[in-house]
Amino acid sequence: MSEATNQPNQPNQTEMPTTYDPHAAEQKWYPYWMENNFFKAGQRKDAQPFTIVIPPPNVTGMLHIGHALDFTLQDIIIRAKRMQGYDALWLPGSDHAGIATQTKVEQKLREDGITRYDLGREKFLEKVWDWKEEYNNTIRSQWAKMGLSLDYSRERFTLDEGLSKAVREVFVKLYNKGLIYRGKRIINWDPAARTALSDIEVEYKEVQGHLYHLKYDLKDGSGSIIVATTRPETMLGDTAVAVHPEDDRYKDMIGKVLVLPIIGREIPVIADEYVEKEFGSGAVKITPAHDPNDFEVGLRHDLPQITVMDETGTMNEEAGKYKGLDRSECRKQIVADLKELGVLINIEDHVHQVGHSERSGAVVEPYLSTQWFVAMQPLAERAIEAQKNGKGVNFVPDRFERTYLHWIENVRDWCISRQLWWGHRIPAWYCNACGELHVSQEDLTTCTKCGSTDLRQDEDVLDTWFSSALWPFSTLGWPEDAEDLKRYYPTSVLVTGYDIIYFWVARMIFTALEFTDEIPFKDVLMHGLVRDAEGRKMSKSLGNGVDPLEVIEKYGADAMRYMISTGSTPGQDLRFRWERVEQARNFANKIWNASRFALMNLEGIKYEDIDITGELSTADRWILHRLNETAREVTRLMDAYEFGETGRALYNFIWDDLCDWYIEFSKLTLYGEDEQAKRKTQSVLAYVLDHTMRLIHPFMPFISEEIWQHLPHDGETITLAAWPEFTEELVNDQAVAEMNMLMDLIRAVRNVRAEVNVPMSKKIEMNVNASNAEALQIIDNNLVYVSRFCNTSDLTTGISLPTPEKAMTAIVSGAEIYFPLAGLIDIDQEIARLEKERENLDKEVLRIEKKLGNEGFVSKAPAKVIEEERAKLADYSDKRSKVIARIAELQS
Repeated sequence: MSEATNQPNQPNQTEMPTTYDPHAAEQKWYPYWMENNFFKAGQRKDAQPFTIVIPPPNVTGMLHIGHALDFTLQDIIIRAKRMQGYDALWLPGSDHAGIATQTKVEQKLREDGITRYDLGREKFLEKVWDWKEEYNNTIRSQWAKMGLSLDYSRERFTLDEGLSKAVREVFVKLYNKGLIYRGKRIINWDPAARTALSDIEVEYKEVQGHLYHLKYDLKDGSGSIIVATTRPETMLGDTAVAVHPEDDRYKDMIGKVLVLPIIGREIPVIADEYVEKEFGSGAVKITPAHDPNDFEVGLRHDLPQITVMDETGTMNEEAGKYKGLDRSECRKQIVADLKELGVLINIEDHVHQVGHSERSGAVVEPYLSTQWFVAMQPLAERAIEAQKNGKGVNFVPDRFERTYLHWIENVRDWCISRQLWWGHRIPAWYCNACGELHVSQEDLTTCTKCGSTDLRQDEDVLDTWFSSALWPFSTLGWPEDAEDLKRYYPTSVLVTGYDIIYFWVARMIFTALEFTDEIPFKDVLMHGLVRDAEGRKMSKSLGNGVDPLEVIEKYGADAMRYMISTGSTPGQDLRFRWERVEQARNFANKIWNASRFALMNLEGIKYEDIDITGELSTADRWILHRLNETAREVTRLMDAYEFGETGRALYNFIWDDLCDWYIEFSKLTLYGEDEQAKRKTQSVLAYVLDHTMRLIHPFMPFISEEIWQHLPHDGETITLAAWPEFTEELVNDQAVAEMNMLMDLIRAVRNVRAEVNVPMSKKIEMNVNASNAEALQIIDNNLVYVSRFCNTSDLTTGISLPTPEKAMTAIVSGAEIYFPLAGLIDIDQEIARLEKERENLDKEVLRIEKKLGNEGFVSKAPAKVIEEERAKLADYSDKRSKVIARIAELQS
């Protein structure tokens, strides 16, 4: 890579501002990253590729907080992989979103008093392309605000030339294999958008409605049949009443003729096993043009298909006197008429699931229509076989594999035509001269059958998900033998919400297997939805939506990214709480303040001066060990996509180990007179901060870059700095044991001070009675820390030290601590405190004794776990003995 250009001017290391300004860092570093192509793939020719294709957002408006979660998780993964040395490609793009985008543009036109029909198809599409450009630019600006490390040189759009070619290739090949066909079937119809919908574009909502019981009389006067319906307006299209062939109640009626009320149409009583004889009256009205199940029954019995409403949900000429009424108005009128005729037997309240258009919100109408379909079974079978043979994708969490398989095993043919103008127009032409249908990858001007030039292209466009299904390979150059396709496909991981596993994930898998013979991605990471603080789904109607740009404006991109990425486990919904964003902002400030202190004490240290070998203090060796452990744990958790646990590991290391302990300990050396020790601590501090910024960088890219650039460093940007790796050389169990003892001792002293209300500023006398020579050596080797952080006026250490007559006592592993505080302590109060401590230790001893006495635990638990429990028991027992002895001393 060429040397970075236009690097922002960096002040002297010691001149970091007193407070962190996230907006200044964001405005500084994102343009720098972009100008220098740090995120452009293909610059590491010998590196292993790692690919993510972005789930393309719709060009319908602003990104929401769910997008922020989805994109942040991807950015965390790709930034880490880039630092780990992969040739990392994160490919951006957007989706034309047929129905949604066309609806938005039509709404805008209506505000100006015009419709798409006033403009005509060509002029209308110009307006939609203008809309697309505007909102695509908006999306890019939002991506920049979030700090996303996208390779814009490879940006794609589902209607661009390359993807359009791929769509036609797939359509024609499936058609030629007989897997795409045109037929007249019941489909989901959106009367507001006036287009077909696929099954998974229908949202079912619980609605309080009614069940209407109607009486249909037999023509011969021998009786009647009661049927029930939630949609009485559809009775105008009834062409039969069906009963179960083994239902004794109706055996004599099968084959007879009923008279349809109001209309007077004669319809047969038919027998079909579709009917559940135990349900209701055991008889159902059959309306083949307005119900998918009735449609199938009608095909079996060769029944007429009578459509009684048009594409807007308005009753047509087949509805007789109700022609011109809206379907809801027709329902009211027909119910009144049925009452008057005496054939409406009963109306009961009925709660049922009603389909609504995901796009327009309108109640969906089952509608008989000629549409284009994909025959799904052959495609699904291959995907099912791959998944069950271990050659499928890896779902995270794995429970979503069952969800995927259940859907694909029960999949129905996919209606892919939409009555829209915006989208991939179906590549089918009809000859007006001879009626021949042609499907072609190229535009046709002449009929290949009769030679006529009088051709017309199918008016419909393809379902948006048809082009989205090709996204992982069409974006990389398929169907051409493109270099990117050969290098970056199959992709490495797909990150997406569990709510589109049917819409998109399944379709990408079976399409990829059909056209590339490979699964499109190795892993599928399913995340949940972002809900409000009460757990409700965010929606315009509730007014509880969150704009990610508002979050960034208030708290900065890093705070939003950290909060949203670490707030849940894979597959679980996340509750958005502003106080958690504030906590993340406070975490960023903690990192800034600690780094600022460090940098003020690193003056004169260059990157090449950093040396963490040789003689180091206990604290130095301990923090290097903890950094090493944290790097291993963070890498393991990130590889498992456990970002919540990763965040906790980083938080605990940075806040507790680094800031609260190591930096405080380092002050003694940094402010001391030993120049050699000072240089070593400066090296350790610089090294640890450098590597800590690398570990936190995928989550908080801006603050980590800002701090890293101030630190002694090697390289142009932290985005390309090497990922910290675990190394045996930094493992130091001895330093951990020593620091654990010191930290326990200091905490114990602070707790005792708090109990008797002795402030830390007041010096105290303290005796430390070590349990053995090893514990005494640890204490004596670190007396400077003990004295400083316990604030002692007189510190005595040893083994078998005499117990002061009047003293506070603290028991830690390896030592007893006495505080001769005559005049500051109430003996009775101290005994009470020790009695309480003894009770707690009694409980711990009893708990572990029970566990070790449980044969089931001992037989099943690993030997290491049992050994650890025994060590705990010995430790608690020892502490209890010392507490009991001290109580006895005080009482005497």
